[in-house]
Amino acid sequence: RAELKEEQSIDLIGKNEVYGDTRHEVNVYVKVFTNSPFLVCMDLALSQERIIDPNYLWIGPDGRDLQGQEYVNLTETGKLMVMGFRVSMSGAYICTLSHKVIETSTQEETEMVEAYKFMVYAYREADHAYQVSVRFTTTRCRLKTNGLFVEKLNKILNSTISHLTCHITDSSYKCYSIRTPKNGLQYELFVNFLVNPFGPGWEEVCHRIPYDCEDVTNRRVRQAAERIGKFFHQLRYVLKNEFHAVPTIQYVENSFSMTPIDSCRPGFGKNHHTHQNCASCCVVCGPGTYSPNNEVTCRTCTSPGARIYGAKSC
Repeated sequence: RAELKEEQSIDLIGKNEVYGDTRHEVNVYVKVFTNSPFLVCMDLALSQERIIDPNYLWIGPDGRDLQGQEYVNLTETGKLMVMGFRVSMSGAYICTLSHKVIETSTQEETEMVEAYKFMVYAYREADHAYQVSVRFTTTRCRLKTNGLFVEKLNKILNSTISHLTCHITDSSYKCYSIRTPKNGLQYELFVNFLVNPFGPGWEEVCHRIPYDCEDVTNRRVRQAAERIGKFFHQLRYVLKNEFHAVPTIQYVENSFSMTPIDSCRPGFGKNHHTHQNCASCCVVCGPGTYSPNNEVTCRTCTSPGARIYGAKSC
């Protein structure tokens, strides 16, 4: 992902190239463990011209010349690809292009120098979870079976999604008395829980994947959420038709709702202002900031510290 300006066409995205700009730095976002796009040591306008005796010097975030480094692909035309991108590779990549301009009439040579700065950030996909809300009618609020029912419901749901290495967390319920126009006073349980992707066994699944496993984890939790949605869709029919006696607790039809909730791994966070072009990404926390847990924002260090990218503490 790259922050593209108006003059950069869709074709240039397809070529996996990002051009520099002498007027400002260009933000580039690279998913961890993948290869960056080619960073081109010139702007789009200059790329359309003939360049005499070009010479390219690429300097990495650590201040070292990138020529000959084993983790980069540096072409003879000044294009740089950073391979197997790690968190520690985030930072400023600066290229200096020097070339000659020859005056046609006098054949006088002039040395031209342009510098291009790319800010390259590691990012991960956000981890998804799903907040579920659902309601049930009950005979009264001060009923011991209400709590037992919610416990049993959690066990059933967990068994339904355990093969996807997901589980139910943060389960809670409250009971309210509700006056309705048709049925008068009735009592309802408001049940809430989280469909969490990090159930027992999720790490073993990830160990079988050579790189980060957000894509697999997110696909599994989406499947788990869909299964739970299907469960509640069928529950009304089951309670109505398969119980010989009317159950004390009944599902409120169409009360099921599900909201996706994002979280970021430690050392990553979202920032819609700083990283507008990667607003949905979990971008590596920059120097002076940190993220110790699965929140979605990087915290600012209160005292000097965390001078690295991806800090989990100050």
